[in-house]
Amino acid sequence: MNIVTGIVLYALIWFMTLFIVLQVGVTSQSEAGARVRGTHGSAPENPQLKRRFLVTTGVAAAIWAVIAWIIIAGVISIEDIDLFTRFGLGEPR
Repeated sequence: MNIVTGIVLYALIWFMTLFIVLQVGVTSQSEAGARVRGTHGSAPENPQLKRRFLVTTGVAAAIWAVIAWIIIAGVISIEDIDLFTRFGLGEPR
């Protein structure tokens, strides 16, 4: 895995992790009873984005490290997941 592949893989994992972390422990303004004028009731009361970004970065780094190790160590290679050659279907079109 080269450096560009590693960065792209980390970015994908980071954004997928962010979408999960953003939903954890959120209290809406209507649930809290603290509705701010001009906002929707389902908007978060206290989004804590800095904390969520830091958690996302740490979790994504851990997941990336495991996946990068699997790729670099050769535990799973492209030949293992290439269904065309595995089942004798020939080259993909």
